[in-house]
Amino acid sequence: MEINQINVEEIVKQILSEMKGGPVTSSQTPSTNMPKTSKVALLTGKQKIEVREYPIPEIGDDEMLVKVEGCGVCGTDVHEYKGDPFGLIPVVLGHEGSGQIIKMGKNIKRDSMGKVVNLGDKIVTCVIPCGHCDACLNTPSRTNLCENTGIYGLISDDETHLNGWFSEYLVVRKGSTFFTVNDMDLDSRLLIEPAAVVVHAVERAKTTGLLKFNSKVVVQGCGPIGLLLISVVRTLGVENIIAIDGDDARLSMAKEMGATDTINFMNHKGIDALVGAVKDATNGLGADFAFQCTGVPVAAANVWKFVKRGGGLCEVGFFVDNGDCTINPHYDICNKEITLVGSWVYSPQDYPITFDFIKRAKSIGLPLEKLITHRYTIDEMNEAMETNMKQLGIKVVFINDKF
Repeated sequence: MEINQINVEEIVKQILSEMKGGPVTSSQTPSTNMPKTSKVALLTGKQKIEVREYPIPEIGDDEMLVKVEGCGVCGTDVHEYKGDPFGLIPVVLGHEGSGQIIKMGKNIKRDSMGKVVNLGDKIVTCVIPCGHCDACLNTPSRTNLCENTGIYGLISDDETHLNGWFSEYLVVRKGSTFFTVNDMDLDSRLLIEPAAVVVHAVERAKTTGLLKFNSKVVVQGCGPIGLLLISVVRTLGVENIIAIDGDDARLSMAKEMGATDTINFMNHKGIDALVGAVKDATNGLGADFAFQCTGVPVAAANVWKFVKRGGGLCEVGFFVDNGDCTINPHYDICNKEITLVGSWVYSPQDYPITFDFIKRAKSIGLPLEKLITHRYTIDEMNEAMETNMKQLGIKVVFINDKF
C-alpha cells in the first residue's frame, strides 16, 4: 500500500493524540478536503427559502467547522417559516442537526460531557448559554431558562452566515455546548434533539412523584414529540399508556412506540364523550398523569379533564404563542388537587440521559427509525416545510447529499 506524506502526518498526529490522551488541537484539515464555500437554505421571507452560497469564514481558536450530515424539521422551524414570530428573517433554520468536525480551533479539547474531541468526530449541538443572566449564575443545571440563550437555527443571519443546520456546513461558536455521538447511526442522531425535549419533560414530570410502574399515563398529541414521549415513558417501565390524536396512522405508530390504548378524538363528539373514553381506558378514574403535546389551545384546556383527582400534568406543547385556553380553577385544579409542571426546551444535562434513552428504546424493540418518513435535499427545503405543514408524514428531515 502506498502511503503519501499527508497520510504519514495524519497517522503520526493520531498516535500522538492517543498517547497524550487528548485531541490534536489543529485548526486545519488536509487542503484537499477543505471547502471554500457553503450552500445554505436561507429563509428570506415568509414561506420563502432561497439557496444561497457563502464563503466559509476562518475558524477561531474556540470554534469548529462542522460538515452537516442532516437535520430534522421541527414545528418551531415551521412556525418561523410561516409567520416569523421570532423576528429572525433572514435566517438559516435547523436545530435538530448532526455533522462531522472537519476543522477546529486549538482550544477545543473536550465536549460537554468531558469526552476527548478529534477531527472526524460526529457531533450534535445543544444550547449556547449566555453565562451571565440569573439562570446561568444561580441555576446552572437549568440553563434552558437562560434569558439570552442561543440555539443554532434560531440565530439571525450575520457575517458568519453558517448559523443553522439547514446548510452544508455549520460554524460552532465559542461557548456552545455540544456532544460527540460517534456510536449512533444517522437516523438516531437526527432524533437526539427532539428526544431531548421529551426527556426534559419527563424529568420534570418525575419531580411530582406521580410516574410509577403502574401509573396510567395519557399522552395527548402524536406528532414526533408525542410519539417520542410515549417511547420514553415506555422505556421507564410504565405499562399503561393511552395515546390521543385525530389521525389513525399516527395512533397506529403510537402503538408501535409503546402505547397500550389509543383514542381518536374525531370519533367522540364533545369533551364529555372524550373524557368518557379516557375514563373507560383508566378503570373509570382518569389518568394518573398526562402529557399535553400539541400546540392547540383547546387541547391544552381539555387535558386537565383527563386527569384524576390527585394526578399530575405536564404541558409540553407550547413553544410559541398559540393563544389562550380556558380552564376552570375550581374543577380543573383545586378540587382535584392536580400537580402541574411546565417544560421548556432542554438543558445540556438532559443530553446524556437522551443518549441512554435512545439506546434503551432500541434494545427493547421500539422502532424509533420509523419516525423519519420524509427526506429532502437542501434544494428542496420549501417542499420539506410544506410537507411538514400538511402533516403528510411524521418526522421530515433534510439530508446533505454532498456528505
